[in-house]
Amino acid sequence: MRAVQHWGFTDQAERWNGRLAMLGFVLALATELLTGRGVIQQLSGLLPYR
Repeated sequence: MRAVQHWGFTDQAERWNGRLAMLGFVLALATELLTGRGVIQQLSGLLPYR
């Protein structure tokens, strides 16, 4: 018999959310160290100038 897939706040979903958040944080730190610019400065560079 197959297990029912649950949507929402399940233990597995929360684990994946935490892992991906940690990965994003590490990538943001690494990018900041490599470029010398903060995350906000990098994101502001993507916005068009008025």
